[in-house]
Amino acid sequence: MAALEQTAHAFDFSFVTLLMMPTRPEDLLARLLIQTTLPSQFVQEFDQSRFLSLSPVMPLLISSMLPRTWTLESAEMLHRESFPKDLAQLLNRFGMKTSAVMPLHSLEGERFLLQFDGERPPVGQSELNELGMIALHAFDVFEKLRRAERFTLPGPLSARELEVVRWTAQGKTSVEIGRILSLSDHTVNAHMTNAIKKMDCVNRTQLVAKAIRLGLIN
Repeated sequence: MAALEQTAHAFDFSFVTLLMMPTRPEDLLARLLIQTTLPSQFVQEFDQSRFLSLSPVMPLLISSMLPRTWTLESAEMLHRESFPKDLAQLLNRFGMKTSAVMPLHSLEGERFLLQFDGERPPVGQSELNELGMIALHAFDVFEKLRRAERFTLPGPLSARELEVVRWTAQGKTSVEIGRILSLSDHTVNAHMTNAIKKMDCVNRTQLVAKAIRLGLIN
C-alpha cells in the first residue's frame, strides 16, 4: 500500500483503494474494502447514505474487464437523471473529482478493483495504460502475500466462529446472529472477540475484510 500510495501521488491522485468486486447486491462500501487510504469519515458518510447501491458507475465496473477513468463532471452529465446530487457533493467535499479503476482477477477467479481518486485533470490513455501495468504488478505481489498468509494464520477459526464472521459480513448484528444461530448475543460477541484475536485484527470490519481476502468466507 505504501508503494501504491506513492504511485497515486506520482499521478496526482490523493487516494488509492483495493476492494472486492461485489458478487451480489451490496450497499456498504466498508464490507468490500481490503486496503484504502480513504478518510474514515468519507467511508462512514458514503455508507450512511447507501451510495454504493445508488451509484450508476458500479454496474459499469462490474460488467467490464477494462480499466476505466472518469471525472465527476462527466459522470454527472452521462448519468444526469440517476447520479445522486448528495453523492456529487460528498465527492466534491473530499476532493474526489477524477477516478481511475483497474479490474483485477485472482488465480481463484475472484474479482477485485484497484481505484485511484483525487482532484486532478482527466486521465489520458497513456496514463491509464501505465496505471494498469502498475496495478497488475502490485496485485501480483498482493496475491503472493495472500497465498502465503493462508498458510501462516495465527490460528484457524472454529466452525462457529466462521459462522459468526460470515453473518457479520452480511451486515447482521450480534443480536440478529444470536437469533439465527440460537445463541445469546454475549456468546456471539465472545466468538467474535476470539476470531478478532486469532486473525490479528483490531475490529469487526478489519476481520471481515481479512476473512474475505483469505478466502475463509465468500
